[in-house]
Amino acid sequence: MSGGGEEPRGGAEVSARGWGWRHAGRAAWAVRELDLEIGEGERVLLLGASGAGKSTLISALAGVLGGADEGEHEGSLLVGGGRPEDARGRVGLLLQDPDSQVMLARVGDDVAFGCENLGVARDEIWRRVSDALQAVGLYLPHEHPTSELSGGQKQRLALAGVLAMRPQLLLLDEPTANLDPQGVVEVRDSVARVLQHSEATFVVIEHRVEIWRHLVNRVIVLAPGGGVLADGAPDDVLRARGAELAASGVWVPEYPPPRPARRGRSAGRALASASALGSASALASSGPPATPDLLRETPAPKRGHYDDRTTAQLSHETGAACSVDLGVEGGTGSGVRGGETGTARGGMAAARPGDESSDDTGAVLLHATELAVSRVKGRPVASGLSLDVVAGSATAITGANGSGKSTLALTLAGLLPPAGGTLQASPAFAAGAGAEPIRWRSRQLLSRIGTVFQDPEHQFLAATVRAELAVGPRALKIAQRQIDERVDELLERLRLTRLAAANPFTLSGGEKRRLSVATVLATRPQVLVLDEPTFGQDSRTWAELVALLAELLDEGTAVVAVTHDSDFVDALADREFRMPVPAVASSLAAARLTPAAELTKTPSKPFGNTTFRDLDSAGRGPAAPASAAPRESGSA
Repeated sequence: MSGGGEEPRGGAEVSARGWGWRHAGRAAWAVRELDLEIGEGERVLLLGASGAGKSTLISALAGVLGGADEGEHEGSLLVGGGRPEDARGRVGLLLQDPDSQVMLARVGDDVAFGCENLGVARDEIWRRVSDALQAVGLYLPHEHPTSELSGGQKQRLALAGVLAMRPQLLLLDEPTANLDPQGVVEVRDSVARVLQHSEATFVVIEHRVEIWRHLVNRVIVLAPGGGVLADGAPDDVLRARGAELAASGVWVPEYPPPRPARRGRSAGRALASASALGSASALASSGPPATPDLLRETPAPKRGHYDDRTTAQLSHETGAACSVDLGVEGGTGSGVRGGETGTARGGMAAARPGDESSDDTGAVLLHATELAVSRVKGRPVASGLSLDVVAGSATAITGANGSGKSTLALTLAGLLPPAGGTLQASPAFAAGAGAEPIRWRSRQLLSRIGTVFQDPEHQFLAATVRAELAVGPRALKIAQRQIDERVDELLERLRLTRLAAANPFTLSGGEKRRLSVATVLATRPQVLVLDEPTFGQDSRTWAELVALLAELLDEGTAVVAVTHDSDFVDALADREFRMPVPAVASSLAAARLTPAAELTKTPSKPFGNTTFRDLDSAGRGPAAPASAAPRESGSA
């Protein structure tokens, strides 16, 4: 864009001739021998296995790969007929990590930042800011602090900043990875609305094909060894090369990755359940861009009641994608202890495979009662949370962006103090460390609770992948021979062997996520707390990671996973703990037609209600008590 804010017309073409890039200090090329042409205004879905170089190509097109100190290139890569570095004002890039794109302290200023650098007129800037925030469904006042946004909300904020610049080439790198199912629909549909009124060329990276399949007119699949594996119309490529693409790690809907068989679970029923109800990505992809009615928020359930409707009913009634649930054989599904039928209070234990009641489940390791969680003192994001973390059981924490899922996970992990209520470790689990995990020393945490952060880079400490995996075991003073054995095993299991000498910060998003999980597994803790563990994974690495977690569960490890991945819930979870919908989120339907200035006049409560479900053999939560009045669709 030129000074004064004039918008260029048309899209930008892309041309690659024998292009390749190798990061400094790496023996292997991230991308090599790439030949492709993308015409003006084309809509392209860029696919490929984890580590195939998709993010490297996107960064190169945006002109942000760096100079000779960052790596070396071969061949030529052009955007609009010129070097990508010279087209930066005409290219918009949304990265995998939304934190890396939050520049300023307030939402409005952050969205305006790019436009200000392009010299757009002041009045035009703020019109674009409001339009962009509305397009991505981020209904917040312009002065709202960016520090208080969840990871998913930051993703929408970053997208709004890109859209406000009106680029000729729009590049999105897994833009829905950190969003809840309804957020996936909103972002996909917001991009669709933008493209309807734009001639910009569009390239999006996404492992889940179904999200963007009907919005693009071309699919390009990068080959892991270099070059292009497939290129053509979406249906043609997926129909003719579906099996081959799935084998290479592409998420092809007709070829789902295998689910692990856990003791007492039925893998066949898991696949049937997924097929019958549909995954979040499949639901998000269906139909034309959603209307405001279809995008309304899921009503917060009354406190203490299970979801007594099926996932299919919830999807139909609310228009929001819901988690696909995988059940357990042999259990009653009541999930109730102490006679409190139908309540989410009082420390429920997960139904274990083959158990007849929750009283006979594995040992309770952590017990939370009326827990309130907060990152800022005096400002809880959720309250009244009661749950048990049980050995050999997987609990999936789900819910809307901003509902406090990550904050709850960090509190359970002993990294944030409870803002209210209690969190206590069982005497056997604490083993002399004390009843409150927040008071444990770091070495005591290492062998008891392992935590994978939402942003994998926040836990990297070493200069190489191999050294990173050895940090935890060394802190526990484990013998070097045992450290080497553990590191070698994890490198092999998580497909990181070829990257053992690489700098962790140069890995792809999916590789960083696998490394962050591996660093936690290296200390063999009794409890794993994982925040979006399957982020950035292709179907092959997803299946391998889930299979590894299933083995650990069968060996008695407890898993608590924050996730928007319904396939992960379907494959692994014994229970789903659905976070309360924040009061500010439940008012968003009305806020869609409310100017930001009016929205600031309405105070919001910091938390709402919780739903806790044990998952039965049919993938449903337990029925409501006979005395309970039936809930109407849309009831609060």
